[in-house]
Amino acid sequence: MSIGIRVLRWYGRHKRDLPWRHTDNPYHIWISEIIFQQTRINQGLEYYKRFIKRFPDIQTLANSPIDEVLKLWQGLGYYSRARNLHKTAIFLYKNNYSQLPSEFTELVKLKGIGKYTAAAIASIAFGEPVALVDGNVYRVLARYYGITAMVGTSAAEKLFFKKAGEILNKKHPGDHNQAMMELGALVCLPTNPKCSICPIKADCFAFKNKKQEELPVKASKKP
Repeated sequence: MSIGIRVLRWYGRHKRDLPWRHTDNPYHIWISEIIFQQTRINQGLEYYKRFIKRFPDIQTLANSPIDEVLKLWQGLGYYSRARNLHKTAIFLYKNNYSQLPSEFTELVKLKGIGKYTAAAIASIAFGEPVALVDGNVYRVLARYYGITAMVGTSAAEKLFFKKAGEILNKKHPGDHNQAMMELGALVCLPTNPKCSICPIKADCFAFKNKKQEELPVKASKKP
């Protein structure tokens, strides 16, 4: 059984019940991805709910003053995220977009939306078969395949995206991408990973060779 099928089955049983997983509304998915780029789920969940309630769509966000957006964002930090959300909403509204573009190649052109966020929106909201790689997915792939390329280098980025694309479930890309992220967030932890309950441990390079703490390889922090 492939890694993708095993992770999807695990996800179906163990995924967290989060509000943006009950919708394919690209706006809601966009907001969730931006908020949780630099924020833990338990810290940002109420912020997400308040943000969606106050700014339920692109038009409302675009027509609201930036000061009001920043006030609601207060406490989340990294305020450039909120400013970019607002600027992109204004751009979309002024250019007669009632919704976000559906294609990865168009989404990645928008301010504040990088490859990861574009892939998340495209796959989850629109079903585009494009793989995403965040810190959680890097960790799962590095340990499972025994990848020693240093995270943060262009060579590593190409390699990890290639691997992620190879195992992507093209019929259910959104669920697959969320499953890989969830596995990294709940089981394949940075330290003390919960290998005993991992659905893919039988074929995992790091588990079989006791290299969980060595992978993924990261650049040494400067003193």
